[in-house]
Amino acid sequence: MAADMSLTPHPAGYDEDLRLALEDILIGRWLSTKALLANTRSWTLRTSRTQVLAASAAKGDAIAAWCAEDPGDANALMMRARVMTHRVLAAHRSTADRHTLLPRVSAARAACEDAARRWPADPVPWVCMLALAQLDIDYRQWHLVEHWANAPESMLPRGPWPLLWQVDRRDSPNREAYQRMLQCFQARAHGAVDFTRWVASQAKPGSVLLTLPLYAFVEEYRTRTASGQVASTLGFWTNDQVQYYVGLARDGWFAHITDWSTCSLVDLNYLAYTLTACGLPGAAEVFEAIGSFATPAPWQHVSESRWWQDEFLQARNYALKRRSGR
Repeated sequence: MAADMSLTPHPAGYDEDLRLALEDILIGRWLSTKALLANTRSWTLRTSRTQVLAASAAKGDAIAAWCAEDPGDANALMMRARVMTHRVLAAHRSTADRHTLLPRVSAARAACEDAARRWPADPVPWVCMLALAQLDIDYRQWHLVEHWANAPESMLPRGPWPLLWQVDRRDSPNREAYQRMLQCFQARAHGAVDFTRWVASQAKPGSVLLTLPLYAFVEEYRTRTASGQVASTLGFWTNDQVQYYVGLARDGWFAHITDWSTCSLVDLNYLAYTLTACGLPGAAEVFEAIGSFATPAPWQHVSESRWWQDEFLQARNYALKRRSGR
């Protein structure tokens, strides 16, 4: 399969049903979202679809209208929790004043709890509560006890482990839940890499959790580069530990995939970037899986150019030429 050389970034990626629902939600219509969720048969797909839907729905009032029309609908309550969580996290990124966010955090958490009570088997409200935990970064200030629980092993930091176990009970392994745990440790600037290495050591062949260390390494590279701590790009990405985990994601996860359209496009883009940065073989096949659906992350995090697409295209061209021997 030859890679499509044009780029058509879209949050829905290969998911055409999600694409149609997104188009409607952006103009304030929620019926197609209701139908989509009613026909989503796996927790994995439910989690990923609702994460994308919430980012678009947060720009308008479609979910509020749905809840007003059908206040007892479990999917409507879950999407309300999703949207409120997304808005709180977006507000946090734009303000340094945590205290002004506390009422909104509490309201979002209450929405999550409402959704969890309405459908106890649904992992998504618990994933949202995990996402909110990244705002609770200082144990000396306002905090929830469950956000600072002891880890299952001594080498790991305290964190919202009880929330992760709640998700695991319902859908294990849930990709977003582990991503949210990682974001919590990154927000606290402690334990992120150790957490991802531990997760990877527990993951089974074919598990998407083998991609988790890639996120930790890209963020470490970004922050160290920004602060002038990285002497050379090559030196960082040729580190034996970094190369080991990038190769593990390639061989332990990507090599097991039989249908690329079921993968997170962000995971594929992270793998393509890290394989290229490390100089490891296999990036061309990952770029083929991505096709035209490049994602801003991680390229915009590491790009020296104004346009992250240039970084993507340069890496893809290099990988394809390397495979062809040119």
